[in-house]
Amino acid sequence: METTLEQCLVRAADGDQRAFAELYDATSSRVFGLVLRILVDRAQAEEVAQEVYLEAWRQAKRFDPDRGAAISWLLQIAHARAVDRVRASQSQRDRDARIGVRDTAVPVDMVSEQAEISLEAARARKALRELSDPQREAIELAYFDGLTQTEIAERVGAPLGTVKTRLRDGMVRLRGILGVTA
Repeated sequence: METTLEQCLVRAADGDQRAFAELYDATSSRVFGLVLRILVDRAQAEEVAQEVYLEAWRQAKRFDPDRGAAISWLLQIAHARAVDRVRASQSQRDRDARIGVRDTAVPVDMVSEQAEISLEAARARKALRELSDPQREAIELAYFDGLTQTEIAERVGAPLGTVKTRLRDGMVRLRGILGVTA
C-alpha cells in the first residue's frame, strides 16, 4: 500500500520522523526547484529549502488534508520563504546603497570653493561696516576673538545686559543686510 504525501505529513505532525523523511524524499526536488527559480543563487536556495522543511516539520500540525494537497502546502511555504529572502536581500542592497551614497565623498572644486569663501567674507566685512560701532565691536570680539559676553563687557567697560543687547541687535541687523532668514 502506497503512502500519500498527505498521510506522511499527518504522521509527521505526530512526530513520525520516517514519514517526514518520505515526504522530504518525494518533494525536495520540487521545493528546491521553486526556490531556485525565485532566488537564482544556488547557495541561498539551499538555505531557504532547508528552512522550508524545518518550518514544515514545526508546523505540520497546521496542515489540514481536507483543505488541500501536501505538495501545495509545502510549495506555498517555499514560495513565501523565497520571496521573503528576495525582499530581505533587496532591502539590504538598498541600505548599502544609501549608506554608500552617504559615505561617498563629493568631489570639491577647491578653486571655486576658495572663491566663494572670499566673496562671502567680503560680503560679511561690508555688512559689518554698516553696523553701529558698539554692535560691530561686540560681534567682532565674540566671533573673531572668541570672547564670552561677560569678557566683552569687561573689555569694553559696559554692563553685561548692554553687551547682550548689542550682540542681539547687531546679529538681527546682519541677517537683514545679508538677506538671511532666521
